[in-house]
Amino acid sequence: MLPIHHPTAAGVVGLALALGWLAPAAAQQSVAKVEAAGTAFRVTLSDGTIRQGAELAGAVLVFNIDGKPVRVRISTITPDPNNKAVLLHDFRIDGTDAPVCGPNPEGNHVGFPLAGRSAPGGHFLETNADVFELICTSGALGKCVRFGYHPWEKAPDGKPMRDYFDACVRMVRADYCGDGHSWTRDGTAIDMWDDRGIQKQDTQADPTFSFEAGWKPAGAVCVARTRIPENITLDKLKATCPWLASMPSCTEALARAGGALLFNRSR
Repeated sequence: MLPIHHPTAAGVVGLALALGWLAPAAAQQSVAKVEAAGTAFRVTLSDGTIRQGAELAGAVLVFNIDGKPVRVRISTITPDPNNKAVLLHDFRIDGTDAPVCGPNPEGNHVGFPLAGRSAPGGHFLETNADVFELICTSGALGKCVRFGYHPWEKAPDGKPMRDYFDACVRMVRADYCGDGHSWTRDGTAIDMWDDRGIQKQDTQADPTFSFEAGWKPAGAVCVARTRIPENITLDKLKATCPWLASMPSCTEALARAGGALLFNRSR
């Protein structure tokens, strides 16, 4: 995940030039606003024209990455084959063609813009649409969006899906204490589910899997066992986060009663 501070003067010029290749008339316009709409860019030109989604393939933007301006070209934009609401952007460093994102579980170097701002403690704060970050699908935030937890949407009962998204990020990272500290290991398999049916428990999962924890936006509600005992044991975790010791046992039913939105098993 790369922090972005936008718009900048350089970013506006880069995007306007790229749009000129897409439509000759756009070369006469300047960029008035750039926003993230779901997982798509939405660009408003000075004449009120809006360019968005897949039609921005080929555009070049200048982002502030690690304090330095970097020209980033959107090589391709394609729908996620497993989640059509998500647009996958192949971000490349302009001039070198090096991918911005690392490989995701399928081996693809893709990501998308997402409105919000990273904050200490692992939070991804809600913001206006014109404040966004580039999210890579190799990381927890990108994975949780692809799982179907879209923070810009509301659930059928009107509750924000952001709560499910935040709980998912904690779960993927094994951030039990909700302090931004990850206790997992890259490539570790988990089986996850929720009561809304967005993700369903895998009845064919490895029989060596067992219940690990229930999750809410602030971290684990309770923990039955840690995912990687070599990283932290259950006893050490409860000593680190004393409130987790208040529940002598942890089951799916107890986690749900404690307000868990998501649940998972691991090996």
